[in-house]
Amino acid sequence: MKSVPSRLWLTLLVATIKTHATNFPNPPDTQETDLKLPTPEQSLAGITLPRGFRATVFAAEPDVRQPIAMAFDDRGRLWVAECYTYADRKLIYNTELRDRIVIFEDTDGDGRFDKRKVFHDGLQRLTSIALGFGGIWATCAPHFVFIPDKNSDDKPDGEPEVLLDGWHSGRVRHNIANGLKWGPDGWLYGRHGILDTSKVGKPGTPEKDRVELRCCMWRYHPTRHVFEVIAEGTTNSWGHDWDQHGQLFFINTVIGHLWHCVPGSYYKRMYGKHYNPHLYELIQQTADHFHWDVGNEKWGDLKKKGLSPSTDEAGGGHAHCGMMIYQGDNWPAQYRGKLFTANFHGRRLNCDRLERNGAGYVGKHEPDFLKVKDLWFRGIELDYSFDGSVYLLDWSDVGECHENDGLHRSSGRIYRITHGKTTQKPVNLAKLDSVELAKLQLHDNERYVRHARRLLQERAVAGEELTETKAHLEEILANNPNVTRKLRALWSLYSMGSKDEKSLLSLLHHNEEHIRVWAIQLLVDKEVPSDKTTAALAKLAQNEKSGLVRLYLASALRKLPLEKRWLLATALAQSKDLAEDPMFPLLLWYGIEPAIAENSTAAIKLVAVSKIPKLRQFIPRRLAEKSK
Repeated sequence: MKSVPSRLWLTLLVATIKTHATNFPNPPDTQETDLKLPTPEQSLAGITLPRGFRATVFAAEPDVRQPIAMAFDDRGRLWVAECYTYADRKLIYNTELRDRIVIFEDTDGDGRFDKRKVFHDGLQRLTSIALGFGGIWATCAPHFVFIPDKNSDDKPDGEPEVLLDGWHSGRVRHNIANGLKWGPDGWLYGRHGILDTSKVGKPGTPEKDRVELRCCMWRYHPTRHVFEVIAEGTTNSWGHDWDQHGQLFFINTVIGHLWHCVPGSYYKRMYGKHYNPHLYELIQQTADHFHWDVGNEKWGDLKKKGLSPSTDEAGGGHAHCGMMIYQGDNWPAQYRGKLFTANFHGRRLNCDRLERNGAGYVGKHEPDFLKVKDLWFRGIELDYSFDGSVYLLDWSDVGECHENDGLHRSSGRIYRITHGKTTQKPVNLAKLDSVELAKLQLHDNERYVRHARRLLQERAVAGEELTETKAHLEEILANNPNVTRKLRALWSLYSMGSKDEKSLLSLLHHNEEHIRVWAIQLLVDKEVPSDKTTAALAKLAQNEKSGLVRLYLASALRKLPLEKRWLLATALAQSKDLAEDPMFPLLLWYGIEPAIAENSTAAIKLVAVSKIPKLRQFIPRRLAEKSK
């Protein structure tokens, strides 16, 4: 696949901005329908919520249209990506139009914006944004770009910088690269759909050196400029988030909605095969339920016939878009840690309860949280803010999820959902000193925590003096009784460059399993692990009781040199109690499989001592294939 050279693309982009900066093209509606668009107030009246909750229209057309993604800045303002270039099946993307990023602010706290400004209106194929490190990050296939705004005056400082190119931008529409969101480890995470293949790299990278990806979760480091795929499979993921312990979950459509993202995993695909032909078995979804009547109804029927009573009762259908694990401080405690996702065809928000199950987790069905009577409602993303309220983007259209029959570009809504009375306080985290940011790692609202952590990472990269700040974080890590606060301190210290191999190795002996899990992940986060780390992981595996810790030890195999995977794999292969776990045996197999062809003798020895039936089945099969 060949992409437009980055220099040429930038020239064309800048020319477009200069030509149209004051003449944004009017986005045309191309869909024919007799269904009248309700007013925002009419749509609002048709929303049902649990007792004590209230929804308001934060913004609506013409102030916002085609909202596809959002992000909060350090002042609590809402940045929204508007995607007008998305088109029907024939056009794919209409490049005569442009996409833009708009900033909304509610200064009086009444639940509706009162300030609005356009930050950028010269983008195309815009699907997601993230803020930080002096600018805005955006996925705009075939490019992943950074738009600088170092003085935070809401005006781009210059041309967008193309960080990566090669994202597929041909016939791909809804499966396009998306989902920018900061992870607890200081990386920027994103998603990619199944429809076609991208070959991603820095501008100018030869095709043979590019990362080939399709239906996966990926990440990019903002200062080391490293790009990697962390897990592969499913179909079209359009939502992910981390729980209080830093466990990553993402949603998907058609083949199951919920997946626990452990690095190195290979998940079930809707169709096609993974690049590795020796996987033999794939990980299934994390939820124990579907949101449609699987036994009696095919997901494709929903688009033709609408919701049946049984599918309505199950959750509303197969298409999920946007995901949030609520960790704010406005909604009642019973909702904290619950996973919420917009059900596209069911016009509602589904809710799952995350529970430990074996080595990993399971998603349990909870009652649907929100339902909407408006037939135009197309929930696409949701997230919680600094005051704990939740913002919900509504694409607002009557087409099915692919918009094959045209688009209604002139509509769009943003709803704000609160419980009881909310108190909005002025926020500007960037003006706090670093010790204050460290103290925010104890805040009940994860929104404060995540922004403060990223700001500390930025200040460390800039070379600021942070000795006192690090001391505060070390105190939290050592002495706070709450493991979630310990984890927050650990993530902050690591992203600030203050956790070396020696200190992380010491955490392998911590009494909290989640600390051990993250010590493992951070020890294999960068370059090839040292012999000391490799030996320590193998030693830990010999006596480790936690299934979750062993799951991440299996995940770590992928980072070790092939010849050094055997000791760790052999220790993990003694995990008889996890032999039937839905994830652990497969993570262990995925980690050791590449080494089998290199060392048949070690592979046979592993078969002889393994207490994992899948290993005893898969290793001989792999050896037989090698001999052919």
